[in-house]
Amino acid sequence: MDVRAVLPPRGRDYRLDLLRGFANWAIYLDHIPNNAVNWITQKNYGFSDAADLFIFISGYTASFVYARIMLERGTVIGATRLIKRSWQIYVAHVMLFVIYIAEIGYLSQRYHDPNLQNEFNVAGFMQNPAETLYQGLILAFKPVNMDVLPLYIALMLVYPIVLWVMLRRLNLTLAASFLLYLAARHFGWNLPAYPGGSWYFNPFCWQFLFVFGGWFALGGAGESMSLIRSRPFLVLGVAYLLFAMVMTLAGRFPELAQAMPPWLYDAFNPNDKTNLAPYRVLHFVVLAFFVTRFLPKDWAGLQWPIFRPVIKCGQQSLEVFCSGIFLAVIAHLVLVEVSNSIWMQILVSAVGIVLMTVLAYYRSWSKKVDKAPAKVAASTAPAG
Repeated sequence: MDVRAVLPPRGRDYRLDLLRGFANWAIYLDHIPNNAVNWITQKNYGFSDAADLFIFISGYTASFVYARIMLERGTVIGATRLIKRSWQIYVAHVMLFVIYIAEIGYLSQRYHDPNLQNEFNVAGFMQNPAETLYQGLILAFKPVNMDVLPLYIALMLVYPIVLWVMLRRLNLTLAASFLLYLAARHFGWNLPAYPGGSWYFNPFCWQFLFVFGGWFALGGAGESMSLIRSRPFLVLGVAYLLFAMVMTLAGRFPELAQAMPPWLYDAFNPNDKTNLAPYRVLHFVVLAFFVTRFLPKDWAGLQWPIFRPVIKCGQQSLEVFCSGIFLAVIAHLVLVEVSNSIWMQILVSAVGIVLMTVLAYYRSWSKKVDKAPAKVAASTAPAG
């Protein structure tokens, strides 16, 4: 089969870094319970949230990076690079898993709060560490707030095959992904979790956002440009986003919910995140198309100093994401044990974001330092 996908131009797309950095910040803020600062995140104003954005950008990035490797260096090399990346994410997840459990175990003993172990779903580990650790290593056991990386790992592991097909049958691959999404919702397909239940992010459903990101990167956005720039889509899209905001706010404010017909309120509340409700998918698609329309790749604002910390966090996404999971537990404990005042909520939110940003800048500097000796050696080598 001939390759029919259209790869994006070479060079860094800072829009992706900006949006991924914002997603990492938002995930951190959303993981702190009873935190007024997370009202600045998108989850309060529509059906989709930062998790949707994270998975979409992950699919987008994986597609244009590894598709180019497949085309230039061969399918096998591209596939092995994808698997290598999934292994790197898995190692990061295991390290975070161990540190996370140790953190919660220590804090619960330090502050004599055994409920902390139940709140973050690690009490089972304290009772049966060997079995729970094994289940964690095979991604069946996941403490609270640690569901995104296992989903990312699972999707990356099967993506070499998906990407190979997508490069040759772009729209057909998206259609097959959508059919799998519908089938999973209809038949209740999901992966089992330990000690019971199923994955919080159903991979058979969430794979559609990942594949949609790949489709978007490899020519789907270009094919849809007439729709994206059309006036009817603009009007209908804005109307849908406003409707989603009203329905989401109704879930936060009982007074607003009581003003609605019960059948309408119940159709959208609670928001089905596990199986990625269709209204959630549509909400994100509209947002993705609007960003494409109103935020061009060459927008001068991407060079503004105010956006540099967010972009840097997007460029070092894995490290920043993992640190955010760790810091959210500490922030939550501070609000519980020290003070839950609005000023303390602002403080722990700001301190966490600053620490994540410092880590991002450090990792960026460290990578440059690691590469520097090779460049010096190459420049000082005698001419052959």
